[in-house]
Amino acid sequence: MFSGFPLRGIRLGTTLLLPAIAGLFAFATPAQAELRICNQTANLISVSLGYRAERGWMSEGWWQAPPGDCRTLYQGDLQRRFYYLYAVDDIGGGAWDGDVFMCTRDETFTIFGVEDCLARGYERTGFFEIDTQNRADWTLQLTENAGAPAVVGPDLGEDLEDPAFLVDPDAPETPATTDTQ
Repeated sequence: MFSGFPLRGIRLGTTLLLPAIAGLFAFATPAQAELRICNQTANLISVSLGYRAERGWMSEGWWQAPPGDCRTLYQGDLQRRFYYLYAVDDIGGGAWDGDVFMCTRDETFTIFGVEDCLARGYERTGFFEIDTQNRADWTLQLTENAGAPAVVGPDLGEDLEDPAFLVDPDAPETPATTDTQ
C-alpha cells in the first residue's frame, strides 16, 4: 500500500503541473514594439515627438527622462518610417533639434498641424528626423559628444545627425520646411 503512494503523488503533481504550464503560455504575449529614447547624459532632458498621424501632422510632448533612463515615446509597431524629435537639456541647456518645424508649447501638449504655429499661439520648434528604416521597434540614445548633444541609433554607431543618413528620396515632403513663421 505504501509503495503506490509516491506514484499517485507524481501523477497528481503532473496532472496539476501541465495545466499550469499551459496556462502560462496562454497568457504570454509577444514583446511590444515601440519608439524609445534613452538619456545617456548627466542631466534631465525633456522630449517631444512629431509624426504624420491619420489626421495629418501631429506633435506631442513632453516626456522627461532622467540621466541613464529610457522613455517610450510611441508604443506599438511603428506605422511610419520617419518620426521627428526635439529634446532639450533641462539643466545644462542645449537641445537636440533640426530644421523640420513643428508646433510645441511649454506645457504638456498634443497639437495637430504644423502650419501657422505662432499665429495659433504655439512655438515654432525645429525637430530632427529619425529614420527607423521601416523597423517595428527603435531606440535612440541621446548623448553628449564633446559637450555637444549627439544622437546614436539602435546600432550604436549610426550618428543620426549625419545628413546622408537622413535622406530618403522616396519620402513625401517633410512638414513645414517651407513655413516662414
